[in-house]
Formats: sequence, structure tokens, C-alpha cells
Amino acid sequence: MAEKGHSEGARPFLIARRIDSHRRLKYISLAVLVVQNASLILSIRYARTLPGDRFFATTAVVMAEVLKGLTCLLLLFAQKRGNVKHLVLFLHEAVLVQYMDTLKLAVPSLIYTLQNNLQYVAISNLPAATFQVTYQLKILTTALFSVLMLNRSLSRLQWASLLLLFTGVAIVQAQQAGSGGPRPLDQNPGVGLAAVVASCLSSGFAGVYFEKILKGSSGSVWLRNLQLGLFGTALGLVGLWWTEGTAVARRGFFFGYTPAVWGVVLNQAFGGLLVAVVVKYADNILKGFATSLSIVLSTVASIRLFGFHVDPLFALGAGLVIGAVYLYSLPRGAAKAIASASAPTSGPCTHQQPPGQPPPPQLSSHHGDLSTEPFLPKLLTKVKGS
Repeated sequence: MAEKGHSEGARPFLIARRIDSHRRLKYISLAVLVVQNASLILSIRYARTLPGDRFFATTAVVMAEVLKGLTCLLLLFAQKRGNVKHLVLFLHEAVLVQYMDTLKLAVPSLIYTLQNNLQYVAISNLPAATFQVTYQLKILTTALFSVLMLNRSLSRLQWASLLLLFTGVAIVQAQQAGSGGPRPLDQNPGVGLAAVVASCLSSGFAGVYFEKILKGSSGSVWLRNLQLGLFGTALGLVGLWWTEGTAVARRGFFFGYTPAVWGVVLNQAFGGLLVAVVVKYADNILKGFATSLSIVLSTVASIRLFGFHVDPLFALGAGLVIGAVYLYSLPRGAAKAIASASAPTSGPCTHQQPPGQPPPPQLSSHHGDLSTEPFLPKLLTKVKGS
């Protein structure tokens, strides 16, 4: 009996420790998402604007896919406890025997490869902060494709936030088109805008298509990323040969590579895998915070590194985009609470609280339900019942 009482007394302490541990992981995930989102764009912009020989973007995309595939292969090797035979048999079964399942990944891999190349084109022709804001159109395209392909429904607040997002991006682009400041001769904002819009469309479709594939299969994340890496490398080489094959053959695959370029390649290869690891601790609210903070960080860094000028029009557009990202990421319960809070407070159905009486408990508050706290894990409900 004493041991049972001791065990029951220790349970709240263990639960509290797990909550604190997961909360720390949430904040670590937030930091990783913010740094990865902002650093990739800033590093590409920095590498593409350095004086001297400019590297071939297609080779950087191929190298990122190669490194990503090798990393996933090593992780699968570790999962098989270093047994080469088991790994070979596993890959033969998963990749070759189930070839139809593998071929399904050719479509998202093609689109992701195209998207990565388009990002280089867009960032080479747009300021990093402008690209970061405009690239949030991927939220709009992902939402539309999820409605069309996954039969999802969006709340009225989400539709309103998407409209707000589009308005903010339009304002930023209007500011970009109307700015009369000096612009490098090799930069074309029109080409950059077309590239980022195409990248957002491809990102939205590929993300929803990939999610649909994952729901219908039992393959691990590392296996799927290895398959994507294999297709991405092959398709990237085809794109390299088609667009810059002659120049690469003449100057070399690693022409123009500097430490900054290698930093971009490593960020592109490992950043996505790192996000895949931490994203299981990140809910939509945290992702919204990360996106908003990365926009702010990119803007501040652009001012410091590239002499970017923030005028009132850009600040307005960026502010609308940040607000739209936050509103879109809210859970439906919070969205209903906002909608009810904005409703009229008078009328025949309105209940007036008598003076001197304590207010009734607010059902929308998350203080009584820890599972809705933004920086607590999704599995907390399970922890509480264990």
C-alpha cells in the first residue's frame, strides 16, 4: 500500500517533468524552424549576389539531393543496426519489388526539384525579405489544393486569413514594382515574381500530393525521403543537362563553389531533414509563429546585409501577411472563440452578467485544458491519461 501511495504521489511529478521536457522541445523546434526558414533564403541571396563567378544553381540542387539521399541511407542503415544484408533486402523489397509504390513519388520529386530551381531564380531576382513575404502564398496554394484533393473544409476565419494573405502579398509586390531605388542590372523583379508564384503553386500541389501518398502507405519518413532523393538526383541531372549542360561541361560541375555556396547546399540538404525531425513537436500554431518570426528575421537581416529599405507600404503588406499566417494557424476552437468575441454583445439572446457576480468560466480558455496550450505537445492528452 505504501508503494502504491508513493507511486500515485510521484505521478504528478513525472507528468510535470514530461510537460516541461516537451515544452522545451517545443521552443527548440520553434528556434530550429525560424533559423532554417530564414537562413536558407538569406544564404541563397548572399551566395547569388557575391562578386565573382556565379555557381550553377542546378548543380547545387543536385548536390543537395545527393546529400539528402545519403543521409537517409545512413539513417536506415542505423535502424537496421549496421546489418548490410538486412538493409539491402529491405531496400530491394521497398524500392524494387514494390516499384509501383516507388513510382508514385516520381511526381512530387519532379515538382520539388522544379521548386528548388525556381527558388534560386526567384531569390536571385528579388530581395530576400520580399521573397520571404511573397513565398507565403504557398499557404494559399496548399489550402486550395487540400480542399480540391483531400476534400478538406476551411473555416470562415481561414478563408478570411487567406484573403488577407493575398492582399498583403499584393501590397508588397506593388511596393516592389513602384520602388524607384537602384537595382542591379542582372535582376528582374518580374521574373522573380513569376518564379516565386510558380514555386508556390508547385509547393502546394507537391505537399498535398505527398501527404496523400503517405496516408496510403506504411513507409517510414526516411525511406520516403530516400526515394525522393533518388528521383530528385536523376531529375536534377536531367534539368542540369537540359538548361546548363554545355556550360557545366565546359567550366566544371563545381564551378564557382565557395564556402558560402557549400553552406547553401548543406542547409538545403539537411535543413529539410532537420525540420522533418522537429516538426513532430510543432503544431500549426508553432509553425505560424515560426513563419512570422522568420519574416521579421529575414527583413532585419536584409537591412543589415543587403541595405534593404523598409518603407510604410512594405511594412503594411508584411504585417498583413504575418497576421494572416497567425490567424490561419489557429485551431478551430480558437477561431470560433474569435468569431464569437467579434459578434454583437446586445440582443435578445445575449446574457447579461448581474453586477457583483463572478463571471462564468470561459470555455475558450486553455488554462483549464493543458492539451490546447500552444507550446505543449499534441500527445499530452495521452500523458494525462497514463
